Amino acid sequence: MTWHRPLRWFTNKSWSLTKLYYRTFGIRLTGKPTDLVWYFAFGANMHDSAFIERRRMQPRQWRVGRICGYRLRFNLDGQPRGKSAPANLAPDDEAQVWGVMYQITRRELVRLDATEGIPGFGYRHLWIEADDIEGNRLEVVTYMAKGKELDGNPSLRYITLLRDGAKAHGLPAHWLKHLDEVDHAR
Repeated sequence: MTWHRPLRWFTNKSWSLTKLYYRTFGIRLTGKPTDLVWYFAFGANMHDSAFIERRRMQPRQWRVGRICGYRLRFNLDGQPRGKSAPANLAPDDEAQVWGVMYQITRRELVRLDATEGIPGFGYRHLWIEADDIEGNRLEVVTYMAKGKELDGNPSLRYITLLRDGAKAHGLPAHWLKHLDEVDHAR
């Protein structure tokens, strides 16, 4: 919805207004804007052109990591409709999803939320524990949406962002193979 854009800009200028704005959507925003959090990227945000360049994020550090108990799905409507299905997560006790964990401030997370349609009707925050490549456990925030029952296919451009981002950050070979096996929309 277009009315969200100016309201998000305004609320990002005041942390108190931002907290109030999130509360109207039933989301409790805690902490200070300068607090550091770990964001787990499993989609296009793994690629520097999407996360650092387009979204203008400045992570303090990054790590390769995984979350267990979820699987990667492509069950959302992208643009153009029917020709692109963005990445999503779905609960699955037997699965895991690999991605890139970025350390950013809570204010940057709010700015990132605005680019992902949060708060609103798309993705929602999922606070979960993740393991970095060395086995260290961290609390991370990622995004999950209520997806369609059936998966679609991501666009070639989109799946290429995932594949290239995963390769550039050194995700495990089995995950690179998994991404390479994802068929793109034709």
